[in-house]
Amino acid sequence: MTCPAMTPSLTPARIVAELDRYIIGQQEAKRAVAVAIRNRWRRQQLAEPMRTEVGPKNILMIGPTGVGKTEIARRLAALVNAPFLKVEATKFTEIGYHGRDVDTIIRDLVELSIGMVRTEQTEVVRRGAEELAEEALLDALLPEAGAEPGSEDEGSRRQRTREKLRGQLREGGLEERLVELQVEQKAPPFGMVAATVGMDQMDPEIQNFMERLMPAQRRERRVPVSEARKILFQQECDRLIDREKLVEMAVDRAENSGIVFLDEVDKLCGSDKAYGPDVSRQGVQRDLLPIIEGSTVLTRHGPVRTNHVLFIAAGAFHQSRPSDLMPELQGRLPIRVELTDLTKEDFVRILTEPRNALVKQQVALMETEGVRLDIRPEAVAAVAEIAWQVNRSTQNIGARRLYTILEKVLEDVSFDAPDLAGKTVMIDAARVRERLASIVQDEDLSRFIL
Repeated sequence: MTCPAMTPSLTPARIVAELDRYIIGQQEAKRAVAVAIRNRWRRQQLAEPMRTEVGPKNILMIGPTGVGKTEIARRLAALVNAPFLKVEATKFTEIGYHGRDVDTIIRDLVELSIGMVRTEQTEVVRRGAEELAEEALLDALLPEAGAEPGSEDEGSRRQRTREKLRGQLREGGLEERLVELQVEQKAPPFGMVAATVGMDQMDPEIQNFMERLMPAQRRERRVPVSEARKILFQQECDRLIDREKLVEMAVDRAENSGIVFLDEVDKLCGSDKAYGPDVSRQGVQRDLLPIIEGSTVLTRHGPVRTNHVLFIAAGAFHQSRPSDLMPELQGRLPIRVELTDLTKEDFVRILTEPRNALVKQQVALMETEGVRLDIRPEAVAAVAEIAWQVNRSTQNIGARRLYTILEKVLEDVSFDAPDLAGKTVMIDAARVRERLASIVQDEDLSRFIL
């Protein structure tokens, strides 16, 4: 099955253009991920057995924090409607690690895929589910209507009452009325075992066994009509959606369209300590290797093959080099792209150009209070320059520094906004420098605040 958004019209140039709407610069990285996604569509056009033989071109992104590595992968997955999972590689070097923990990457990816497919299938059955939910809601409301039992025209009277209630229901006149529902309440997964072991530490077969051992229970709930409608709609959706087909589609999408972003892989390099709280970094690399290389992972929904999952690894590599990774792991990340440090000009563009630009966000937030926020271009330039300077003099955290500085500049306006309704607040370069002067000049203070 091909991912819905992976159509012939989604060319590499169009993918890059879509990413440009949210991410400034880093054209080399955008081109690399665009080609990787296009190759997925190309593979789907091949005949068997060639289709099976063509593997994904996994990518290694090299660059400091805050330059757009994660955002590129996240926006890419949203663009092609693919299951996307971000994993910190360092989580597998913590105390309590077990070799099979790396399998949870694929298990979590499958669960995300199931959620995506369930949402899509809910839209497919929405109309029928809404009609059935309305009938069930009328069944719950009708006893309160007080039809007279035993009369000759009881049936017609009940029908007239039902239609009258239907009209009131659709007009929204019964939203606050309370009704009694039979609500299915699933037992907590695995009982006390889950509290001590954790869901991701359990073998999938044991998970399924424990769920069967503790079936769902039904109980009476008295809720308003507005809430009852949602509960009944969800119950009808669960009945109308073919569970087996849903799982089959979700597993297929995870296998052929899934994207795993493996961050902080540079932390897996370096010499291992003979003693200490961390497990062997080389050991983590060895356990990740078969998943990236292509293997079968057993999940609660059946076996899942990782041969065509796209892995995008990323790291700053300040204290290590990509060549410090295991040779086998390097070979499974054949595409290397280096992301560059952001300049003052990049910061100005990040603040103003993307659809989700920080300046646009702040203006929209103040509009909810009735305040017109006028951030002048020179103020944007001042924020960008200060962010660039602080990154150079302290720790370089890239574009994330803009969040801190802009929030500091607008701190007073945000606090007083409810009292400024109907007014216009102008932010110019002088105000930016005034708000940040004492912090920027004191290097020790800027380390804590900015």
